[in-house]
Amino acid sequence: MSKKIVPIDYTSRDFDSIRKSLIEHAKRYYPTTYKDFNKAGFGSLMIDTVSYVGDVLSFYLDYQANESFLETAAEYQNVIKLSRGLGYNFNQSMSSYGLVDFIIKLPALNGVPDYRYLPTIKAGSQVSNDEGAVFTLLDDIRFLNGSVVVVTNVFGDGSPSHFGAKATGRVISGITKTITKPVDGFKKFLKVNVVDTNIAEILSVVDSEGNEYFEVDSLSQEIVYQPISNPSYDSTSNNDTSDLLRKVAVPRRFTVQHNRNVSTIQFGHGSPLPDISGSVLDPSKVVMRRHAKTYYSDSTFDPVRLTNNDKLGVAPANTSLTIRYRQNTQESVNASVMSVKNKVSVNVEFESETNLDQKVINQMVSAMEVSNPEPITGDISLPTVEEIKMRAKGAFSSQSRAVTDLDYVNMVYSMPGKFGAIKRCAIFKDRDSFKRNLNLYVVSQNDKSHLSETGRVVKSNLRTYLNDARMINDTVDILDAFIYNFGVNYDIVIRRDASSHEAISNANRRLRSLFANKMDIGEPIYMGNIYSELKKVPQILDVTNLTIINKNGIGYSRNSFSVSDNTSPDGRVVNVPIKFGIFELKYPDRDIKGTVI
Repeated sequence: MSKKIVPIDYTSRDFDSIRKSLIEHAKRYYPTTYKDFNKAGFGSLMIDTVSYVGDVLSFYLDYQANESFLETAAEYQNVIKLSRGLGYNFNQSMSSYGLVDFIIKLPALNGVPDYRYLPTIKAGSQVSNDEGAVFTLLDDIRFLNGSVVVVTNVFGDGSPSHFGAKATGRVISGITKTITKPVDGFKKFLKVNVVDTNIAEILSVVDSEGNEYFEVDSLSQEIVYQPISNPSYDSTSNNDTSDLLRKVAVPRRFTVQHNRNVSTIQFGHGSPLPDISGSVLDPSKVVMRRHAKTYYSDSTFDPVRLTNNDKLGVAPANTSLTIRYRQNTQESVNASVMSVKNKVSVNVEFESETNLDQKVINQMVSAMEVSNPEPITGDISLPTVEEIKMRAKGAFSSQSRAVTDLDYVNMVYSMPGKFGAIKRCAIFKDRDSFKRNLNLYVVSQNDKSHLSETGRVVKSNLRTYLNDARMINDTVDILDAFIYNFGVNYDIVIRRDASSHEAISNANRRLRSLFANKMDIGEPIYMGNIYSELKKVPQILDVTNLTIINKNGIGYSRNSFSVSDNTSPDGRVVNVPIKFGIFELKYPDRDIKGTVI
């Protein structure tokens, strides 16, 4: 009679199951040679060691398998990398935009402003707030004769001595830095790392020969749009624009991937030298055509010819790259109203400066004041892992075009961080419009990570970004969502052996965790979720009362609502008063109050 073969179980993965399988294996196949199963024996030590190693290997095997797929990945950086495969390129260092007023004291001449001293604040000037967040001026600011001026100082006889003039300009968070990277011989898909913290944007890449490389969304993109000044621009016309767009072929191009402390610039695999191996028989493909000539005499290589191939752009070789990038000086680069008041480096120019009094100029520059009339927004708290996963799937499905409502939402969240970011958004059909008008409601965060209205500059960037993606017959209005602040009051019964302070502390911590992530626009408050979190506290026997409180007034949103009017008949849900409103538990430490009864 043949001996029955018992199959070996290879599915053991944890310490206990691996140890048990090893002992069974030893007893079955080595019954006479291995008998040391005493827990204090050396044989048991070896079995425990092998079981421990197997347990650790199983853990890392599971970890690697889980982190290889977007659905199961848990590590933040891995989720970001996997989301890039779906077209969602997320940068953890976002930019904020806003408006800054520059105020000068203009000297008087015969009782009227001396307009010869009206200056120009040059782009690149830097201002900051007291927290150290630096903001850079994007455009030149010109104080023109039409500037609004008011009397600020007078002589003893009452005649004006100085006038105040104000001009406004756009600013962006961060400072500009420049580094040089040497590049050796030709290498396909060359990667260059820029190592620094809080890199928000790569501004330019130029090699030592003066060739400029342009950033594109993907290396297959051969055309970019560049703004050029509109010579017929009229600032009084609402239908005109200061810039015109032109198409530019970019054989030299690159993509950027921003990680935590490094930004990776990747080029294509085309050689900067002409490929003469297969085209030398056709000179028209390697030399420039001379207009009105029947022959070719100029041997200069036209780099535009490189766009007519599958090389995905030209990679630099045997050169050095000068890379300019913008770096945020703080983790949070939002600023509250009137908080930007420090001059870091302001470049001021005067027309015909040689004909002016230098002492007066120095006094004007030193006395110049800056302030921001509205919040500078665009930076938001980092989205959670689950939010990034959902946005990556949405970016993949939208394919950079907006057809459905969800496409618009996905496009808003996919806007590159260098243009600013939106914390929450929702889009609704405008029922009062006879056209295909859509109302896009957005909300941002301020420097304290509280919900706030979105700044005008970020809205302008968002409008420009959506313009290329929207349907041609869609019109989109970008509006501010209504913010409603609330608080939570609760009464609990605790165990006899429990501490009241400990019970309240644990309950508050649970509720702070529940509302840590900002709610969505239109999302109601579910009372059942609050009850569930409170009953998970070990010290609590019962929750006898739970109340939502409207919070408004100083420090809160100016919008108020009636809790009773917006609570469902069964008391389970508190709805947002209007569909484009959003709830926020603004101050968890003081807006969550518990009582032991």
